[in-house]
Amino acid sequence: MNNPVIAIALSGGIDSLVSGYLLKQKYKHVFGIHFRTGYEKEPLDVSSLEHQLGFPVACVDLSKAFEEKVISYFTRTYLKGETPNPCIVCNKEIKFGELMTKAAQMGANFLATGHYATVINSFSFSGGKTGRAYLEKASDPSKDQSYFLSMLTCSQLEKIIFPLAGMMKEDVKIFAKAKGIRPLQPSESQDICFIHDNDFGKFILEKQKLKSEHGNIVDMDGKIVGRHSGLHQYTIGQRRGINSPAREAYYVKRIDIKNNILEVCFKKDLSTKSFKIEEIIWNDQTKGIIPDIVTKIRYSHKGALSTLIMKGFSGEVIFNEPQNAVTPGQAAVFYKNVRVLGAGMIQ
Repeated sequence: MNNPVIAIALSGGIDSLVSGYLLKQKYKHVFGIHFRTGYEKEPLDVSSLEHQLGFPVACVDLSKAFEEKVISYFTRTYLKGETPNPCIVCNKEIKFGELMTKAAQMGANFLATGHYATVINSFSFSGGKTGRAYLEKASDPSKDQSYFLSMLTCSQLEKIIFPLAGMMKEDVKIFAKAKGIRPLQPSESQDICFIHDNDFGKFILEKQKLKSEHGNIVDMDGKIVGRHSGLHQYTIGQRRGINSPAREAYYVKRIDIKNNILEVCFKKDLSTKSFKIEEIIWNDQTKGIIPDIVTKIRYSHKGALSTLIMKGFSGEVIFNEPQNAVTPGQAAVFYKNVRVLGAGMIQ
């Protein structure tokens, strides 16, 4: 494709600003696009972005879609006793869903972001489509975000550019300083963007207009060992906030929404050899029984060797060795070396 139009999603952080700068050096037609979720602490100074990057930046209001597709999912999943992953849903439905559609309506052929991940066989910088698109890890293992992007489809990946794919975070900082790029958001938050005080429980109660319902904490034998002040405050594998003295620390084993019971166990009892999975997004030619792949069950998980038995859009994962705190509602992401084969939701 000659002279493609590139839209760069701009949050105001250093990664998206450097991505925009790099794109400006490579492409003739680049514009910025900033989307609002309705949960910002303060509005972004778009004129500052335009001044720094030298191209126009449009603002789009995606607050309605964000509420319907991310916030509703987040609260609904917690109230089922599962642990949601809003970043994965936001990437699939908002950034590379609603925002990508808006960018296309504004004339963009591709949407770029400041994510640390790699799209292969999508769009070569020399021009032209090079084949079926798939996802790989970024060069910087400490910043790799392929886990959060794992449920993007091939058709979405074909229209995505990640300018920071081959860069280390430290090099991005050095580059920004050398070019006089000043982020509007100097600090990087690791928290969920729409919960400013990190109080998940309070957020869910307020959104659903619910009152906290107390209930029993039981061990694996059904013995009552304490009281909880609301199941919405807990997730599988959690240690903090149980407040039930024992010979060693308790961890959350199971959340029984129907009976309002929190089941706890000791750390040695958290491990699981297998689990069910649904809503699989698969981007590889292999099907059926797929052995010797690495499965990550959360972002901080190092990944473990496993076999995936896939039947359509659902299946079962069997680990070579048991893994701790397999959590319903989280994504399981499947890798072969650096390539993302696919992902699905843990049941």
